[in-house]
Parts: sequence; structure tokens; C-alpha cells
Amino acid sequence: MGLDPLSDDKIIDSWHKNATPWTAAVREQRIESRRLVTDAAIVEAVMSRRPRSVLDIGCGEGWLVRALAERGVEMVIGVDIVPALVERARERGGGDFRVASYEGIARGELNVSVDLAVANFALIGKEAVDALVAAIPSLLTPAGALVIQTLHPLVACGDVPYEDGWRTGSWAGFSHDFTDPAPWYFRTTETWIRLLVSAGLRLIEMREPIHPQTLKPASVIFTATVAG
Repeated sequence: MGLDPLSDDKIIDSWHKNATPWTAAVREQRIESRRLVTDAAIVEAVMSRRPRSVLDIGCGEGWLVRALAERGVEMVIGVDIVPALVERARERGGGDFRVASYEGIARGELNVSVDLAVANFALIGKEAVDALVAAIPSLLTPAGALVIQTLHPLVACGDVPYEDGWRTGSWAGFSHDFTDPAPWYFRTTETWIRLLVSAGLRLIEMREPIHPQTLKPASVIFTATVAG
């Protein structure tokens, strides 16, 4: 029996298959929205908190870890479930890179305490993401924060109904080296906020970086702290 085409497992399967072309696309700055807007936006959002330690969840080939280390963050840990991506990250260095799944983190297998956890376009599944976010407070120092950058719901929704649900993926605009695109789970803005609140987090800031050409939001960035 094959994998459910709309599932967390299918997302992981896709990233295993596309680790090499993804690394090339990021390092050669082939993704326009990242080059023009979202890379700088997430770095600015993280650094505005002045963290001394950061956990990059879904770090991929490690670009954000390196960018934060270069800006003086004392300890940056990057985790990803795809060993090939972690290996590419380790080759470049700049941080502590580990293989870890969201489910494993949710079970407490990652023994860290950081000032800030960041997930940059990395929370695209359903059950695994729900469990991960619920565990975030256990990974943070008392004044710690979670920063999430994701597709802006109003823009990413397209012409289909504005409601939670699985969507099929696409590599449109990417090279022919990519194959078998990952599905993703669409969440409305209300659902994102509810997810944070259910984890015992309090939304303190929401940024909407604007694409300079489309003049529409290229993403949304949520910053949340432990409620209390």
C-alpha cells in the first residue's frame, strides 16, 4: 500500500526525494520571493528578539542557522528530519545540526532550552505540526518566543474556499530536477492563532512582508511567547 498522497508522511517522502535540488535552489538564490522578501524578513523578525540561543525547526540545508550565527547569536541549533539536508548543513557548518522528527521533538527527545524557536516555511503538515507546536513551551526559556513564517493564508488560499484542509503541492517555477511535490495543510489565520493559544502561547506580533513586485503579502510571520 502506498503513502496517502495528502498526509504528513507524504511530505517527508517528498523532501527525502528533493533534498539535493532544494539545496541547490536555496544556495543559488533561485527562489524569487525568498531572495526579494522572505529570507530577510525572517532574519529581522528573529533578531528583533535579540536571542542568545535559537532552535531552527525544519532547518533544511542550514542557511538560516548560518545567517543567525553570523549576526552574533551565540548558540544556534538546526534540526530536520531529512538526513541528506542535515548532512549538507553540516558540510557548511555554522551551527549544531541534528536529525530530528517533529514527532520526536513532541515526545521530548530534543533536550534543549532556547530563547527562541523558529520555523521558517517548515510547518506545512497537520498532526505532526499540531503535536510540535503543543511542545514548544517545553523548549523555551521563561522569556522565550516562537517565530513562524508561513504562506499568507489570504494569498495562498487562491480561488478555493477559505477553510482548513489539505492541498496538493506543486513545483511550478522550479527546475525539472524536482519531483513528486509535497502536499501541504492549509490553515486560516484564525486557525493559526488558535493553534498557538491551544499550546499555551500568546501571539504578540504578526508581520506581513510585502512582495515589492506584486504588492501583496509574500508571507505572514507570527511571534508568540509563553502565556502567563
